[in-house]
Amino acid sequence: MRLRQLEIVHAVYQHGSISAAARALGVSQPSVSKTLHHAEDNLGFRLFQLSRGRLIPTDEAHSLMREAGDLFDRLGTLQLTARNLSHSGGGHIRLGIVPSLALDMVPQAMALFRRDWPRVTFEVHTHHHDDLLRSLIERELDLAIAYTPPPHPRLAREAMAEGELVVQYPEGMFPDPGARFPLEQLADRDVIGVAAAGPIGAVLTEAARARGIVFRETVSVQTFFIAARLAQLERGVTVIDEFTARAWRAPGFAWLPTDPPLRFTISWVTLEERQPSRAARAFLRTFQQVLEDNRAKP
Repeated sequence: MRLRQLEIVHAVYQHGSISAAARALGVSQPSVSKTLHHAEDNLGFRLFQLSRGRLIPTDEAHSLMREAGDLFDRLGTLQLTARNLSHSGGGHIRLGIVPSLALDMVPQAMALFRRDWPRVTFEVHTHHHDDLLRSLIERELDLAIAYTPPPHPRLAREAMAEGELVVQYPEGMFPDPGARFPLEQLADRDVIGVAAAGPIGAVLTEAARARGIVFRETVSVQTFFIAARLAQLERGVTVIDEFTARAWRAPGFAWLPTDPPLRFTISWVTLEERQPSRAARAFLRTFQQVLEDNRAKP
């Protein structure tokens, strides 16, 4: 099928009649009818059956439109991008982000950024670390922000800020831990773990192994914010990133950075041959400022 034929079939499928499809596309009814018949002739099967004045999609039409759904979503994004680029300060950003930064940091940055760039539109996807890199390579995203992304021959990356792992625990559970939480105090304790923590999960694992510290992961979850909330509900202990800890503050709970410090970098990543647009770079500067401002808070 030609793209124009597919567009006509899609419009009839969506609107249920040739007249409604013609109005939606801004073309004549005879043009829609002729193109639809040509499409059916080329395919060798019927796409619609007339019933009580409406065109009812056949099973073949349903199967075809399911396959075409992603194509029309991408065409819609393309049209939106083109329309926004025609205006000064416009653009469209397909952003991928790890869940813990999506909880609070990204909404803060987007709200601040859109005050100066109101015509920029966003499509935000939350993915675990490995899925972010895959989505970039498969061109599902324009830009990703991740913790300590590993080198990759097809990807360019740049560090924006630093973060730390922290221990979240009920107040009073550990007497006078000091300004930093000694990792040794986790020995032989039940800890809620995070299975999909990516490279920063390895930071904790390696530090504990180096010091001979063994703790019990009673529950393993997929995201830091689930670990934080479950620890609060069970009055338990968990090790999470500082940004999740800031977003999930709760009465009766404290969090402290670890001793020794368990640090990681926050970097933006994109395809080597597809550097960030002007709007995306402006957003990255805003996001970096939001990270720094939040880290400066007590």
